Amino acid sequence: MRRVVVTGLGMVSPIGNTVEESWNNALAGKSGIGVITQFDASSFGSRIAGEVKNFEVEKYLPAKEARRFDRFIQLGIAAAVQALDDSGLTFEGEGAERAGCAIGSGIGGLPIICQNYQSYMERGERRISPFLIPGAIANMVSGQLSIMRNLQGPSLAYSTACTTGLHSIGEAAWMIRRGDADVMVAGGAESTVCPLGVGGFDNMHALSRRNDDPTTASRPFDKDRDGFVLGEGSGVLVLEDYEHAKKRGAKIYAEIVGYGLSADAHHITTPSAEGPMRCMKNAMRQAGLNPSDIQYLNAHGTSTSVGDVNETNAIKLAFGEDAKKLVVNSTKSMTGHLLGGAGGIESVFTVLALKNQVSPPTINIFNQDPECDLDYCANVAREMPIRYAMKNSFGFGGTNGSLIFGQV
Repeated sequence: MRRVVVTGLGMVSPIGNTVEESWNNALAGKSGIGVITQFDASSFGSRIAGEVKNFEVEKYLPAKEARRFDRFIQLGIAAAVQALDDSGLTFEGEGAERAGCAIGSGIGGLPIICQNYQSYMERGERRISPFLIPGAIANMVSGQLSIMRNLQGPSLAYSTACTTGLHSIGEAAWMIRRGDADVMVAGGAESTVCPLGVGGFDNMHALSRRNDDPTTASRPFDKDRDGFVLGEGSGVLVLEDYEHAKKRGAKIYAEIVGYGLSADAHHITTPSAEGPMRCMKNAMRQAGLNPSDIQYLNAHGTSTSVGDVNETNAIKLAFGEDAKKLVVNSTKSMTGHLLGGAGGIESVFTVLALKNQVSPPTINIFNQDPECDLDYCANVAREMPIRYAMKNSFGFGGTNGSLIFGQV
């Protein structure tokens, strides 16, 4: 079985429009949460989000072309282009046929659908854009990227709710392991900061309503958390066969050594601890690792009352006595929850934690929940030795994914 390494990183997030900016702000514990600016949310219960700020799509797509695409596609293309540029890869001939992409979205183009439905209601069917469908469908980050960068191998888009980004990376790694590709560009993208997106989650009572103090609204593992904060953005990794990367003298960030999946088979929105526990154990089994081998875990850590306790219990079930030795971190405390994009940007953060030997903080832990009794790297980044790092993502429908990254 072939080895899979990470040779490129790209990110557009609420705390930065590049990997470097996002990483530096994460280490500094800077929140990207603020009052919603993309629409008038004054009548909503939750009026805050982790928006991408000062994003210049023209750096990645011609303005006329960009206007045809929903914002999640724009953000996904930007992160993917960054990752490919970071890797130094270009594709032609047989190499192009061995390179592909798997960049998914949990929801897809909800804002552009909302806009076109409003146009239809106000002005009739002739005002529906002919670019609505290609501008909204979930596979179009991969589709457009393959056109832009001549990726002639697999072109896919997974959609597994909030596990989308992680599943996309894990499945892309398997394609390389099996020999279906030498290079895969993989991750997730999401942008649902629109009336239907915010309203749908808010009416589920899933969102924080700490509107008067946005920067402290996302509080994973804190006793006073009152829901997650919606975020937007994209995180993308370039995955490569190890021998292919070594032959061209590539910069290698990390190796993907384990990938686990499971289903709760329990409830559409309420999680169980057994499903995530099996997922983490499956990843360790594939990697050939014991719980004691892993030092750092980037948690799903959404800041919901049920989810944070459930993940804590699942970690304790999966790691046993070694759970207390883990450093567990939720970067959602700074970015909010990017849904299908979360596993992408958080995998980038996990790779950087491993490479730089430092855990970003989980900010806004003012009063740690007694039921969340692990080491969450509260409020301040921590330098520490990391040989192996795990990343968790869990989604509606009880779909779970865990990745393990290791030093090369």
